[in-house]
Amino acid sequence: MQSHSAPVQKITIIPRTSGALGYTMQVEQGDKYLMSKKELENKIATFTGGRAAEEIVFGEITTGASNDIEQATKIARAMITRYGMTDEFDMVAMETVTNQYLGGDTSLSCSADTQKEIDEKVVQLVKAEHEKARKILSENREKLDELAMYLYEKETITGDEFMDILDRK
Repeated sequence: MQSHSAPVQKITIIPRTSGALGYTMQVEQGDKYLMSKKELENKIATFTGGRAAEEIVFGEITTGASNDIEQATKIARAMITRYGMTDEFDMVAMETVTNQYLGGDTSLSCSADTQKEIDEKVVQLVKAEHEKARKILSENREKLDELAMYLYEKETITGDEFMDILDRK
């Protein structure tokens, strides 16, 4: 339902050995090396979608979204500390990546006050995208339920099947 997002290739509710109870696979089309601010925001909204669906459908939350929460937070923090995607910090790098090819450890290079401000901005960004995900799912609740029923029956859905269901009236 978002533009500027990678297309869905597959969705499954078959549990993984990594502990995930299923996943959605999105793959960028073509060679994509750069991502715009809008694309990164949409990625965060997508990562918060599972939690948003739990809230809307069940009125309660579980631990199922832990990896998604981690990924959304990581993107938001990088947008603010490394990619210069805030007005307040402009093009100042607040974080550096060391050992990029050996795990990519990061270290902040700013004052404690600035760290606090960064944390506030990360929370603000993830919250805004989580709210966007909740709004999209609420406005499309019938499709959410239809897709959930299809997945319940088939366990796995291809990107084409997903789009067919979304495009049906």
